[in-house]
Amino acid sequence: MAERVTKALMRPLLCCIIVVAVAPAGCAAFNPRMLFLVKPDPIVLKDHHGVVLSGNVTVNVLYYGRFTPAQRAVVADFVRSASAAAAAAVAAQHPRVPSVAAWWSTTSLYRGGGARLRLGMQVTDERMSLGRSLSLDNVTALARAAGHHRGAVTAVLTAPDVLVAPFCMSRCGVHGHAGGVGAHGRARYAYLWAGNPAQQCPGQCAWPFHQPVYGPQAPPLVPPNGDVGVDGMVISLAALLAGTVTNPYGDGYYQGDAGAGMEAATACAGVFGSGAFPGYPGKLLKDPVTGASYNAVGLAGRKYLLPALWDPTTSQCKTLV
Repeated sequence: MAERVTKALMRPLLCCIIVVAVAPAGCAAFNPRMLFLVKPDPIVLKDHHGVVLSGNVTVNVLYYGRFTPAQRAVVADFVRSASAAAAAAVAAQHPRVPSVAAWWSTTSLYRGGGARLRLGMQVTDERMSLGRSLSLDNVTALARAAGHHRGAVTAVLTAPDVLVAPFCMSRCGVHGHAGGVGAHGRARYAYLWAGNPAQQCPGQCAWPFHQPVYGPQAPPLVPPNGDVGVDGMVISLAALLAGTVTNPYGDGYYQGDAGAGMEAATACAGVFGSGAFPGYPGKLLKDPVTGASYNAVGLAGRKYLLPALWDPTTSQCKTLV
């Protein structure tokens, strides 16, 4: 069964635009992309006229390793909050604050877009059936075992003490696709992986909730859900979901080589609010009680910090605040 990773996510430390490089050929069936900091240049994501996910898209979540109920709720509420129905509910309660659904609506501006996310199955593998150290092949196997079908995306989320090679060295997450046999015969399916960076690399994959490894050492922001690892992982999850629906099979929207391109969120890496520059995530909202920084509100008043997305109608990075 041929399997292929299409995109890797490495969160930049200094709010810079990024480029990607193809990993060595020794990666076998995988084609991971490593992201490096460079000076920002104008970004235009080319439409390669391939598949862009649209319509109802179910997001199934596999929690690999130990996640508390509170941590799982942060993730589940984020996915639920991206729906149009949630937009109306959030607007009624918080009419002056940007919503998660408003952030997600930018993906509908892409040709053939308009993916409507819904939360599907939530599966836990607390005993870590494949061990504590995983390869990207293992991630694909977990996604396949968790259930896959056309019109769905499986998100494999790993706990802080789970090692996914090469987590931290070149990526904070990855999305890809593989072939599988479902109820209607052989079909491609999309999946993604994001890791909780609390223990392994918070300076790389939990910025701006943790001081970066390099560059300006401004004080870290307070995470909106009080969990540096999970709030950082949600940023990666959000970026990967946007990349998955706009470039699920490697022939949608991206800039650069087919094996090493920037996508909807990575084109705007490190930008969370207007006026962002290296070391500064941009203008954000601040909770007057907790001091937490955020730019979007979801169901039940839950707050999130979400990455800017590239807007194909303006060729600019679109922020909520």
